[in-house]
Amino acid sequence: MTRMTVNNALSSLQNEATPFKKLFEHGSLEVEIYKPVGVDLQQPHSRDEVYVIASGSGFFINGETRQPFEQGEVLFVAAGVEHRFEDFSDDFSTWVFFYGPEGGEASDSACDTGAVR
Repeated sequence: MTRMTVNNALSSLQNEATPFKKLFEHGSLEVEIYKPVGVDLQQPHSRDEVYVIASGSGFFINGETRQPFEQGEVLFVAAGVEHRFEDFSDDFSTWVFFYGPEGGEASDSACDTGAVR
């Protein structure tokens, strides 16, 4: 397996017709790299996901919330929730981690608020 570095992931994305590429899969976990150009057209997903911003900055819409994001930030989106990146820099790219069952996992902890402990 090729090392999953940002540079390797972005290099493998150059030959794709889409702004994302699945790089790894194990059980319910899928790891992708995502680098939209200009506008983020994604739709809600059927599974929970985590973004880890690899580079760039901008704004992230998650349901009714709009917040700034920056390199190194971790963002969570529950299954079925509308979300997208807006006003992002040209160098924006992010790791995407899909996991769990279709429909997402049940919410039962204080961590689900997005608060940092």
